[in-house]
Amino acid sequence: MEYDQSKVSRMLKSNNKREIVLLVDDNPTNLQVLRHTLSDIDCKILIAKNGQTALAIALEDRPDLILLDIMMPGIDGFEVCRRLKSDPSTEDIPVIFLSSLDDTEDKVRGLQLGAVDYMSKPFQPEEVKARVNTHLTIHRLRREVQMQKKQLERELQVVSEVQRRLLPKKLPVIRGIDLAVYYATSRYAGGDYYDVIEISGNQWGFLIADAEGHSAPAAVLMAMTCSLFHSYSGSLTEPGEVLTFMNRILCKFAEPSFVTALYAVFDAHHRTLKFARAGHPPPIIYQRSENRQLELVSKTVSPLGVYPYDKVPVAKTNLKRGDRLLFYTDGIPERFNNEGKAYGAVRLLKRLAENRSNSPQQILDKIIEDVERFAGERPPDDDQALFLGIVA
Repeated sequence: MEYDQSKVSRMLKSNNKREIVLLVDDNPTNLQVLRHTLSDIDCKILIAKNGQTALAIALEDRPDLILLDIMMPGIDGFEVCRRLKSDPSTEDIPVIFLSSLDDTEDKVRGLQLGAVDYMSKPFQPEEVKARVNTHLTIHRLRREVQMQKKQLERELQVVSEVQRRLLPKKLPVIRGIDLAVYYATSRYAGGDYYDVIEISGNQWGFLIADAEGHSAPAAVLMAMTCSLFHSYSGSLTEPGEVLTFMNRILCKFAEPSFVTALYAVFDAHHRTLKFARAGHPPPIIYQRSENRQLELVSKTVSPLGVYPYDKVPVAKTNLKRGDRLLFYTDGIPERFNNEGKAYGAVRLLKRLAENRSNSPQQILDKIIEDVERFAGERPPDDDQALFLGIVA
């Protein structure tokens, strides 16, 4: 995209109040010279003759730039800068130090305290104007970026709220299986999706999906997945046909993105599960009667939206009372810690089996506690969803 300097300048000026420059020096002659030098710059000039006054003006008027003398009676420039940078309300104000000292150690100390520049006396008018203009422009652009960031965050928050309305408001009470779910986006809106739909004969459809990427684009794909699932008019008891239908539509609109998905049909009367996968991790199960945990391995096709296919393989398994069935998105096993190690599906399998509670929600809570403990201070890189059923 071509950079339009005039458009950016107009945008900044339309948003911008008259900029304020605060001059801080105990020498009236220096203040007069600086004020005269900056008269060609369209800004409001404020004056402070000591550090205490400078701090009060900074808090009250929030200048866009401070030219700060170092050697002053009472509070010197270094202390003024330190206090400005330690206060959240003034820490972002750029500071240029002014001093007759030309000692490298003083310059380094000033920069370490958070100053953006350093000018030595006697002042060179063109240098003063150039540096002031440069730092006012940088500050202006930084402020504009922050405004745009806040606006984007507000928009993403709205997207996130709309997205969550697409998820089931609450899980249904099903005779034959107890359910619980955990859902979290990595930041605002995300691409993970789960759903439960009732089918005749005490059969239930479980869908879990993961749209590629994060934030708004993934949320759009997630919304499309939801819409397609609920618009399907064929037999919901056939997992392969459901995924084939969704893939056919997404291939027309999703490229170059894609969605991994798993759709399963649980028959509560016969305690059976049949499911089909499109690039999604297989479900895992803890068989209580045999004290064994394993992946329900099955053939899979490519994720939805990559290329058309006519048939999706379907797997079927028998379940027993007490079996724990877990569907998940890859944000759980691919949750990394500070050392760059992933949580992993093996650890997830173990945690599913270890907890002796009969409450699916308590089991999920313990799993998430373990995931967070493993990750430490590192935030999630991906959205996370867990869908657990305990066969009754």
